[in-house]
Amino acid sequence: MTVIKTVAALMLALFLAMPAVADNAGADKLNQFVAEVQTFEAHFEQTVIDTEGNVLEQAQGEFQLQRPGKFRWDYAKPYPQHIVADGQNIWFYDVDLEQVTVKSQQQTLAETPASLLSGKAVPTDQYHIQNLPSDDGLLWVELTPRDTEASFQSVTLAFDGDVLEQMIMRDSFDQRTRLTFSQVRENPEFDGNTFNFTPPAGVDVVGEEQQ
Repeated sequence: MTVIKTVAALMLALFLAMPAVADNAGADKLNQFVAEVQTFEAHFEQTVIDTEGNVLEQAQGEFQLQRPGKFRWDYAKPYPQHIVADGQNIWFYDVDLEQVTVKSQQQTLAETPASLLSGKAVPTDQYHIQNLPSDDGLLWVELTPRDTEASFQSVTLAFDGDVLEQMIMRDSFDQRTRLTFSQVRENPEFDGNTFNFTPPAGVDVVGEEQQ
């Protein structure tokens, strides 16, 4: 699974605006996160695991989010890469390749779980939402699409108190991508240019920017 595909898929959980689910601690934390957290910043560690439990990919970097529809992933390891969504376009900058790819944000995310990026309530008849048992002190909630042809099997979130601490996406091939967040800041103020992207001079640009 490529870094780009992984990131696009995982965007779902951070932008979902789920309706209230009574007497459901994990789901209540999700609802609280969506209602109260409009901007989010954290260090992340990303691990992709296959069906046999083997680690296929590890990466880490910094993540920033602003509702609705703006985010950036700045990968530092294993190689530098930047993914910036400005609300209209999504920019993929591979530093080593000296190449920038720009695509329509709506079209790019339409074929992934991130098609639910809207900041509005998701119809409850599209998802099974359930609390998961836990022995690690975290509150876990799982979102499973009712559509058997969906491009992912589930997205699971873990909250440490009120703070989003982990996300796990299980794709249609039964691979799992785990994101662990640290150094979390909720509702920070971002510079006005945080989610803008200008291709560096001299790099190849593939695609056409949407105006």
